[in-house]
Amino acid sequence: MTKSLEKTYKALPLAERLDLALSDTLPVEYRPFMVHEQWMVIKCYFARRADLTPEEVAALIEDQDHVIRLCIAKRPDLTPAMVDKCVNDRDPNVRHAISRNALLSAAQRTQLQHDEDPLVARAASKAIKETQYRQRPGQTRLIK
Repeated sequence: MTKSLEKTYKALPLAERLDLALSDTLPVEYRPFMVHEQWMVIKCYFARRADLTPEEVAALIEDQDHVIRLCIAKRPDLTPAMVDKCVNDRDPNVRHAISRNALLSAAQRTQLQHDEDPLVARAASKAIKETQYRQRPGQTRLIK
């Protein structure tokens, strides 16, 4: 990554960065900057993209903000280690987001059914929920 490209990206108005996070034509060279974006709303929209690379998913699941981690927890392309990380996340919102993911093992589902948070336990007792997507004209496909 060049510093000049990063400067160019950071000089973009926030509204333009937000549009890029949702864009079907997001320039590949801007993607690394979005993974580490300081503006939460932009990073959140980026984290919901269905076309994230495994490297981007791996970086975003380590984010300190639970909102980013819960966006990732809904994905159908998580590794077993990522699923386990979500199942054992300190934040109940992330555990809730993973609780109906088809990638859960029986043991993980049982663990979540006995979670200390009653909303997580109730959600884990429901049926598996298929990943839902939405795509507006001119935007990339996003995970709901």
